[in-house]
Amino acid sequence: DKVLAELIEPYELRASKLREFLQDVQPSLRYDIVPLADPYGPSVTDPDLQCLVVSEETRKGGEAVNKRRLENGLPELALYEILLMKDPDHSQNEEEKISSSSLRQRLLGTLLRPPRQDPALPSHPYVIGLTGGTGSGKTSIARLLGHLGAFIIDADKLGHTVYSSSGPAYEQVVATFGA
Repeated sequence: DKVLAELIEPYELRASKLREFLQDVQPSLRYDIVPLADPYGPSVTDPDLQCLVVSEETRKGGEAVNKRRLENGLPELALYEILLMKDPDHSQNEEEKISSSSLRQRLLGTLLRPPRQDPALPSHPYVIGLTGGTGSGKTSIARLLGHLGAFIIDADKLGHTVYSSSGPAYEQVVATFGA
């Protein structure tokens, strides 16, 4: 259910970056990095765990872990609550906290990899379709492309024009759906 899940880096790359970060922070730190196949991971089965770090947002998840641990005959974990870090660079459309979803949204419109050189494709024109839900950045990206010289066809505006009171589909819309 993650926003722009297709932009999430592969697990091995994320784990490698985490190892590098931990090495920078404290070279002598001992840790295990494990992939999570479910919301609980090893927290409900590992008897050696003693503490779970949560935020205000994830406290209920920590409480659910402790409930599941008790059901499994394990002691509760101490829940250590930390504050969420604020993102000083967040925009009005983004969450105020540092968020991987916001970071992925910022990638919209950036070149993730060089374009393929395919001799079968003409060099011009490119047709780019921008789709997505409300607030996904379609208008912002279209504006940027427009500044780069792209011709923009706004399908929403065309649709509104077609069924406006003076448009060719107005009578059909009223006949089908009523006034």
